[in-house]
Amino acid sequence: MSHLVLVTGGIVAVSAQFQGWKFAAYAIAAGVFVCLLEYPRGKRKKGSTMERCGQKYLTVVVKVFGPLTRNYYIRAILHAGLAVPAGFLLSTILGTVCLAIASGIYLLAAIRGEEWHPIEPKQWERQEVGTTIKNPPTNPPPRPPAEARRKQADEEAGAQGNVYPTAQ
Repeated sequence: MSHLVLVTGGIVAVSAQFQGWKFAAYAIAAGVFVCLLEYPRGKRKKGSTMERCGQKYLTVVVKVFGPLTRNYYIRAILHAGLAVPAGFLLSTILGTVCLAIASGIYLLAAIRGEEWHPIEPKQWERQEVGTTIKNPPTNPPPRPPAEARRKQADEEAGAQGNVYPTAQ
């Protein structure tokens, strides 16, 4: 999100030719760089992580730089360093603040021992059909819903004859 704010402020300053618009051009370049760095999601320690659309192409680029992009201490320093020059222009100051907050979050994550890991595609193992089916169904299709089958089983288990005599 910080990259969008930074790029937007830079575009406003460059298009209006503000005094110091060169800082705004820098802000656009820095915002695009941060966007490319941040777009690939990292793998969670627990649970599953959905890959973003087109992430696999940028993940390859991020993986090439190895520890420079994987380590959150380096990312915190990088975000703080990119934020400083953009802070000299009013239209990019909000992007600077966002990058500074992101830098703090990365520093906190690095202190806690977190690190960026790419999402690797899972290798699915196909199991043989005979080993996955324990008890094949006894009823031919269409089968009643599970609740109806439970009720039928309960009724059959507790079925008794007519306990009250009927008059004929």
